[in-house]
Amino acid sequence: MSTPLSRRALGGAAAGAAAAAALGATAAPARAAAPEERDFRAARPRRHSPRPNILFILGDDLGWADLSSYGSPHIRTPHLDRLARQGVRFTDAYSGSATCSPTRFSLYTGRYPGRTKGGLAEPIADRSVGLEPTHPTLASLLRDSGYATALIGKWHCGYLPDHSPTRSGWDEFFGNFGGALEYYSKLGLGGEYDLYEGDAEYKDLRYYTRILTERASEYVGRDHDRPWLLNLNFTTPHWPWVADGDKETSDGIVRRIKAGDGRALWHQDGGSVEKYGQMVEDLDRSVGKVLEALRRSGRERDTLVFFASDNGGERFSYNWPLTGNKGSLQEGGIRVPSILRWPARIDGGQVSRLPVFTPDWTATLLELAGARPDPAHPLDGTSLARYLLHGDEVPERDLFWRVRGERALRRGDWKYYRGKTGRDQLFHLAGDAREQADRAAAEPGLTASLRKAWERIDAGLLPY
Repeated sequence: MSTPLSRRALGGAAAGAAAAAALGATAAPARAAAPEERDFRAARPRRHSPRPNILFILGDDLGWADLSSYGSPHIRTPHLDRLARQGVRFTDAYSGSATCSPTRFSLYTGRYPGRTKGGLAEPIADRSVGLEPTHPTLASLLRDSGYATALIGKWHCGYLPDHSPTRSGWDEFFGNFGGALEYYSKLGLGGEYDLYEGDAEYKDLRYYTRILTERASEYVGRDHDRPWLLNLNFTTPHWPWVADGDKETSDGIVRRIKAGDGRALWHQDGGSVEKYGQMVEDLDRSVGKVLEALRRSGRERDTLVFFASDNGGERFSYNWPLTGNKGSLQEGGIRVPSILRWPARIDGGQVSRLPVFTPDWTATLLELAGARPDPAHPLDGTSLARYLLHGDEVPERDLFWRVRGERALRRGDWKYYRGKTGRDQLFHLAGDAREQADRAAAEPGLTASLRKAWERIDAGLLPY
């Protein structure tokens, strides 16, 4: 598995890695864990704690190394770094897919995206499909077990009138339905206004990340009479590249949208590494404000906070040493920063190298909350509850991904991958996280075994 990044040497080591990349190096320099970050070990048994509140935060298109705690040499993320110091940082955590909506399907259902028709869209771009209200979700299962549930931010699992969070288990919804929106005007990809409270339009032309931060801070600060789940889905740092205060850039994009430019929101003629960094740092500040509201509420100790990205980074993200980005099943498209904190039960200052992916978190949260999966819709994830709380080993299993034109499967340190060339490849990620040394010819038996394992899973999914 990949070597963890040193916190004390982030600036020098990461900058050195970037320099090596410029010189054509194919592997990251070795890094040792910082003294204050030790290998994960379950805490000693403690007194009974209540079922946790769950604050599950997603960034949007955030690259694996875009946080300073993951190696970024030029982006400062002190609030998320502090969250990592107070909890567990996962080095080998993956999204459920390589784009936005399939990963959200895998989180909400705990299953491969290909189990449902809506999950076949990569990502959902029209109103024809969505997450069916009859399918059990993380929210509906927790609600049935006594949780209050809310989703604030990006939904991207279907559109009104047939699909919405409030039809799929969330008591409250405030946010956008589509895959992207302009941060001030709230205009979506089709030029439609896309900010809603429940199923009704909500007018607010302030910067979107500010609005979501306020809403989330208000929710976690309430005097709740039962445990709660809050899915907080930021759109930051997804395009368009509009930072807080960039009204001139915003106005220009809006003019193009209203003039009929269907690709204006993609902002392919804008943005920069610097602008992207501003957006990531703004995301970090926003998470910090929500965490501060949680601290003031007095419920920080009994709240499980999880932070991740919905998929790998795009255009301006920093993924070193990984290859590929959003849309690809190479490591850079699916390996994501992931942090978990639960002060009541889990010690801080730890790093885990366990390979995990999005459906695992669904299974884990259900078990920690005392909720049962629906036997008619068996989960594809593995609960990590006993690993986190008691130190039990997680049996080796296969992590599976499928997108149009690509396939991947990870077993232990080995990754089977077939890209658009149609050629089977095999990589040993412990020493080659960059996926440059193809071992398929040297390990034909293992390659064939992993290919058959992938094909067995694929045979049980809906065809494209």
